[in-house]
Amino acid sequence: MAVTKMEKVTLISDKRHEDVLLKTIQGIQNVEIRDLFQETTNNQWVDTYFPKAAIFEKEPIVNALSSRIMQTREAVQFIDHHGDKQQKKQHLKRRELTLQELEANYSEEEFTKRLTEILGLKKQWETLAEQREQLTEQEDWLTHWSNLDFIPQSFSSQQTTVVMGTISVANATEFRETLAKIPEVYVEEISETDHFAYLAYVVLKTSASAVDEIATRYGFVKEAYPYDVTPKEQLQKIKQELQACYEAQKQLAIKIGRCSSYIQELEWAEEILLAMAEREAVKDRFVMAPYLIVVQGWVGEEEKQELIQQVENVLSADEVFLSFEEPTEEEINEEVPTKLKNHPIVAPFEMLTEMYSLPKYHEIDPTPWMTPFYLVFFGMMVADIGYGLLMLIGAIIAQKLLVLPRGMQRFAKFFEILAIPSIIWGFIYSSFFGQALPTEVLGIHLPFPLLSTTDDVNTILVLSVVFGLIQILVGLFLAAKEHIKRKDYVDAINDGFAWQGILVGVVLLLLGSMILKNPIFVYLGAGLAILSALCILIIPIFQSSSKVKGAAKGAYNLYGLTGYIGDLVSYTRLMALGISGGSIGAAFNMLVAFMPPAARFSVGILLIIALHALNMFLTLLSAYVHGARLQYVEFFGKFYTGGGRAFDPLKTAEKYVNINHKKK
Repeated sequence: MAVTKMEKVTLISDKRHEDVLLKTIQGIQNVEIRDLFQETTNNQWVDTYFPKAAIFEKEPIVNALSSRIMQTREAVQFIDHHGDKQQKKQHLKRRELTLQELEANYSEEEFTKRLTEILGLKKQWETLAEQREQLTEQEDWLTHWSNLDFIPQSFSSQQTTVVMGTISVANATEFRETLAKIPEVYVEEISETDHFAYLAYVVLKTSASAVDEIATRYGFVKEAYPYDVTPKEQLQKIKQELQACYEAQKQLAIKIGRCSSYIQELEWAEEILLAMAEREAVKDRFVMAPYLIVVQGWVGEEEKQELIQQVENVLSADEVFLSFEEPTEEEINEEVPTKLKNHPIVAPFEMLTEMYSLPKYHEIDPTPWMTPFYLVFFGMMVADIGYGLLMLIGAIIAQKLLVLPRGMQRFAKFFEILAIPSIIWGFIYSSFFGQALPTEVLGIHLPFPLLSTTDDVNTILVLSVVFGLIQILVGLFLAAKEHIKRKDYVDAINDGFAWQGILVGVVLLLLGSMILKNPIFVYLGAGLAILSALCILIIPIFQSSSKVKGAAKGAYNLYGLTGYIGDLVSYTRLMALGISGGSIGAAFNMLVAFMPPAARFSVGILLIIALHALNMFLTLLSAYVHGARLQYVEFFGKFYTGGGRAFDPLKTAEKYVNINHKKK
């Protein structure tokens, strides 16, 4: 398979059918809406036939929907966090629906009623929380002054004044001793914490200014007393108010808990609101004339009939005009999106291509060419039957028992497929959770291991390089194939076949001289390599206007042979990671085996599970990353450019449910 062939679809209908048409397109989730107001030659007809068509002002509606969505999320979070813990909170269980089923029973009035009720409770809770916070602050402050048995402002007289405040514990003693030397002052410590002392002193007004200077010098901070009763009496009042506030919150929590049944309704409504927001967001891309709408979009050739059928299900032939046309060369170069279409086994590996860069519309899709190599490389780096079985069972159970989000579905399928080569290479290396397989059962000799990670290291190393060489040769073949498709036959030789000739020639030369001891292979390999090298040297001379520059370019291109040596060396990681993962697993088994029997079958069981879980995680992560790295650098670099724009259809957010218009 390859990049999906796209067609431009045009839909013209009465403006009254706008919502029905957009819902139909969104439900299919396979049509990308074109922007008819972008400045391209293919959109000039808009100015010609709809000169007064104004761009739809989507911002007010989209902002209103966004605000509604945020309120809905806040309501769900509020019920989750503040509802009575005894009330069971059930969230919307993911399922597959059609868009029509999702929006069929939606009532704006009922949703608004529920949301208003919850937001009202939220406001009450926030008021009580703010009140409780203020009362707590007052309680903390009064606690420090609770030993003050009079009201400061009423204790002052015409001759004296009462001052209260705090001072650092480090300065408190010296400050009190200084004030004790002044006859006109009486100071008393009310309380003390680890950092501050709370003091009050009475001073004659005639000496107040002098005492203030001393207080300032020692860092004494004055505080005002705002109550008309003593601190102890006020503290008692605050405690009573706090208790009342606590009881009010407790009762409110029960009311909030009763709203737990609304959670699923709110999440369902949020999914609908998200779908509405997506529809509103594209309304500025198509023509909205006074009485009709004109919508254009990109649809895959394979989904064309599905679109026709779905539109015909909701609108009759005289209510909508529907046409398809091939994209122009300009649209292909500047606008047509890339959508990959591969066999179900290959499709999960598209995410590796997407992580790198999507192919351009006319470029080759590297996914099906990469997949067999990634399978072999991943399996070779994991190479454990136990780890592979856990991957396989976990992925199958997750897909069978759960309706996963689409991204997670693809990820689960990805590891389900990768589990197979991991198990196969586990048999080849004879590794089951790091333990070697038996070589004999009931007198029957078993051929394990086919390759020993201790005795056949050199063989595994050579095998890794051979796999790398095969992939590089395939990459060079694809480079030549792409040049031939563009009728660049000379470049096909220079960038593809010639390098294949050099690599194959070197392999034949080494094979004939070191292994087969056959001069025919030596001469054949040397001749093929020399001829190919001459092609790389000579072709740029004929292509360049300056023969000297052409020769220099050819020599520089030939120097690229060193890069191929580095590429082949990179594949040795297949051997290194495969051996290291199994060796670490075996070391963990040995560690637990050395434990006393009592510990081995108690703590040892938990320990071996934890250690193998860690090793499995690191092994899978390494295989995933290094397997992708070999594709991106050593393979894609030979033939692939990328830079395509991802297909972005009008669809739903699928936050809580999966939309499938084919669901029966």
